Amino acid sequence: MRHASTVAALILAAPLLGGARVAMPAAPLPTHDSALDVYARPAFLVDIGAGRHLNLRCSGSGAPAVILESGAMADSMAWSKVQPLLARSTRVCAYDRAGLGFSDAGPLPRDLDADVSDLRALVQAAKIDAPVVLVGHSLGSTIVRRHAERWPSDVSGLVLVDPPPQHVAEFSPAWVKADNESHVAGLALYRACEKGAEQHRLDTPPALKSCLRGPDPAWSVASNAADHRNESRPAFWRTVISVTESNGALFAQPVPAKERHRDTPLIVLTADAACADAAPADRTILQRAQEATHRRLAATSTRSERIHVAGASHDVQIDRPHAVAGAIAEVIGQSRR
Repeated sequence: MRHASTVAALILAAPLLGGARVAMPAAPLPTHDSALDVYARPAFLVDIGAGRHLNLRCSGSGAPAVILESGAMADSMAWSKVQPLLARSTRVCAYDRAGLGFSDAGPLPRDLDADVSDLRALVQAAKIDAPVVLVGHSLGSTIVRRHAERWPSDVSGLVLVDPPPQHVAEFSPAWVKADNESHVAGLALYRACEKGAEQHRLDTPPALKSCLRGPDPAWSVASNAADHRNESRPAFWRTVISVTESNGALFAQPVPAKERHRDTPLIVLTADAACADAAPADRTILQRAQEATHRRLAATSTRSERIHVAGASHDVQIDRPHAVAGAIAEVIGQSRR
């Protein structure tokens, strides 16, 4: 149930129709802990073949169906504020990727091809009618882009929620070198966490306290407990390690020049404060890479739009759920027309 971290997750042309708009912050949603209890247990475990099951959460009714793809290491709870807004007018589904939440672990490596194949298998096994609107946050935006490239007739619209900046080396090779070094240190910690989970030492002295977070005060007691159990599994840490190893090279490259989504309605949401926790010099580099990436992504469709979401961190769907839901509703409307 982790949400994607900010700077770390960020690293994991045709003219825009109507130009870029700015979505102003909506009033914050009240927190109701008991509403999050549903995320403390599986919803519907879908058999996608080979004895594997993915946890799928669907609500609402109507067409086109919307599928929500979470960021790196996040599961379906990342959409807890957006999904209820969409379910008022159409069918909307979020799910836990392999090794996360209540889904079974998947074969390694957990790279882009593995995630796209799982998404395709899930849509077919759950009998979700195509075409669908695909919504991806962070790493999830890359998954839905690749899915739309492979099966364009099954996708009626795309919403990319603060896609990670790609090819940061274009703006600062030195920053990338330093980031790669911290990447190595992070992997060493993840491997220690995996070993600790295998030996059941994450909860007992001498505990590896940096592996498990404390309870999140915004969550319910039950959802915090479920998150704790998930992060205590060796399969979780194997997934984290594989995702980290597999996607570094992916984001080191620019948006592919050959990527095209034809006339598919596409909205890119840009979080204005995605890099707010970075040092000022790093923030400038990341913002320049973010801007270049988002412009290139918008150029992949002839029916694209960019929306700047004011005051939102990288986790736009948590900070500004109404802005995300509004963008999705706009794409739904275009696809229906």
